[in-house]
Amino acid sequence: MATPGKSRTGDNPSQAYPTRQPSRWARNLVIVLLIAGVAALAGSWHGLRERALVGSAYGARVGCVCRYVSNRSLDSCEGDIAVAGLGRIASLVSLSENNETKTITAGIPMLMHQRATFDAKTGCQLEPWQD
Repeated sequence: MATPGKSRTGDNPSQAYPTRQPSRWARNLVIVLLIAGVAALAGSWHGLRERALVGSAYGARVGCVCRYVSNRSLDSCEGDIAVAGLGRIASLVSLSENNETKTITAGIPMLMHQRATFDAKTGCQLEPWQD
């Protein structure tokens, strides 16, 4: 029989009212969504990397020709890449130049970068792709 004046959980008042735990279904939903996101990224990583490689190589080559053959500004060269028909990847390509070596570097942040170097005899040459 219960003694009057005492709680069922004992004499410790902190055990009388347990703290509320987050609901399990919300936690499990977050875990499932994270796993699905990681799986989707892993499944599309190869294709995304290939598009980034092609986009950065195209950007470097077009940027090199635009800058050193046509003698245009680098900003106008970025406009040529934006309308090239590369899709969404074209908006991610950024160009930078090194005037000393006459090199244009096109890059897609955190994915890929590619360089093209201008030579008066051979024109703009891409550096070899790294596998």
